Amino acid sequence: MVKQSRALDDVFGALSDPVRRHIVERLTRGELTAGAIAADFSISQPAVSKHLKVLERCGLVKRTIVGREHHLRLAPRSLQTAARWLERQHAFWNASFDRLDELLAQTPESETHA
Repeated sequence: MVKQSRALDDVFGALSDPVRRHIVERLTRGELTAGAIAADFSISQPAVSKHLKVLERCGLVKRTIVGREHHLRLAPRSLQTAARWLERQHAFWNASFDRLDELLAQTPESETHA
């Protein structure tokens, strides 16, 4: 459980930065070189490289080196783990609100305005 929690923390930590979220969004359209990703930003190439390393460490991005080019692609498993966690939270809160709606529907109107 702790290992999964740490992995989830790493994914959400990586996605907390707008630059990294933009990189992930770009990679949903397909593999890109590090240079192509860096060209999207007004920050330095070394800064983009640091963001890519964060995404790699948490497992969101995989890198393949072909000659001098670094090709990056999404690795969806880490993202799927985060999505499953979010789905469980969504289900919990929907069920809680449904129970609250049922309780309020059973409460006489005079008691709700007291």
